[in-house]
Amino acid sequence: MANQHFYPEIEPYKSGMMPVDDIHTIYWEECGNPDGEPILFIHGGPGAGATETDRRFFDPSYFRIVLFDQRGTVRSTPQGETQNNSIDDLVRDIEQLRTELGIKTWHVFGGSWGSTLSLYYSQECPSSCRTLTIRGIWLLRDEEIQWWLYGMRLVQPERWKVFSEHLPVEDRDDLLEGYWKKFHSEDRDEAREAARIWSVYEGASCTLLPNPEFEAFFHDLDKAWCTARLEAHYFRNVRLDPDDLLLQRVDTIRHIPTFIVHGRYDIVCPVASAVDLHALWPESSLVIVPDAGHSSHEPGITKELVAATNRIRDKGTPTL
Repeated sequence: MANQHFYPEIEPYKSGMMPVDDIHTIYWEECGNPDGEPILFIHGGPGAGATETDRRFFDPSYFRIVLFDQRGTVRSTPQGETQNNSIDDLVRDIEQLRTELGIKTWHVFGGSWGSTLSLYYSQECPSSCRTLTIRGIWLLRDEEIQWWLYGMRLVQPERWKVFSEHLPVEDRDDLLEGYWKKFHSEDRDEAREAARIWSVYEGASCTLLPNPEFEAFFHDLDKAWCTARLEAHYFRNVRLDPDDLLLQRVDTIRHIPTFIVHGRYDIVCPVASAVDLHALWPESSLVIVPDAGHSSHEPGITKELVAATNRIRDKGTPTL
C-alpha cells in the first residue's frame, strides 16, 4: 500500500492509553525524533484510526511525530462507542494529549475527516497550532453528506447499488436512518455485516484505480465497525451550526501557514470543498493532484503531502 514517496517504515519509541472521561480511553504513540519539531497526525473516518503507514509522511530525523486513535476508534476503547463522542470532545482530547506530552505548540496534519477536525481544532485553539497540512477536504456540510449517501451513485453506480440494496426496501428512502437502524440491531452479526458493507462502499471509492490491498482494510470487521458506526453518528448527530461554520471562521486561522492537497478525481470528498476553502483563504497553498482520487496513499497525494512537511522542515514555520 505504501509507495516510493513515503519515508521508510518506523516504529514508535513510546505509546500509551490516555483516559479522557469515564467511558473513553484513547491510544497514542510517538515516533521519530523525541527532541524534534512536534507534529500531530489526525486520522480520517471518523473511526478509521491511524496506521503504521501514517507515520511515514514525516522526516523522522526532524519531527517528533504524534499519532492517536480518536474516541471509539480501533485501538481506543470502547470500540465504536458513540456516547460522549462529539467534535468538541475530540478537541478536548487533543489538547489533553498535547498537555500530557509536554508540547507547547505543534504542527497539525489531517486528511478527510481529519481535515474537518484539524480545521475545527485550529479554530478553537489557534494558539496551539504552528501550521496546518490538510488533505481531502471535508467540511461536514449537508451537501457533502448528501453526495456521500446518494450522489456517488452517479460515478460508482454498481457500488452504490450494493450499498443501498443491503437495506430492506422500506428503509431505502433514507439510507442514513436505515443503516443507523442496522448498526443498532440486536443481532450483532447483522450489525457488523452492515458496517462492513458501509465501510467497503467508501473504501472501494477512495482510489482512482482499483486497489485490492487498500480496500482489504475496509473489510476488517473491527475496523469496519468503528468506521461505519462513527461516520453514521457524525453524519446524523454531530453537525456544525451553521452548516458552513468552518468556512465562516477562516479569519480566526488565516495567520496559520496552511498547505491544502486534494485529488482531482476524489469521489468521497469532491474537490469543490478544497476550492471553496481556498477561495476564502487565498493565503493558503492549494495543490490539486491531477491523477489521484481520495486516498493519501496514492502516489501523487503522498508526494505532495511529503513535500509539504519537507517545506516545514526546510523553512521552519513557513510564511506563505
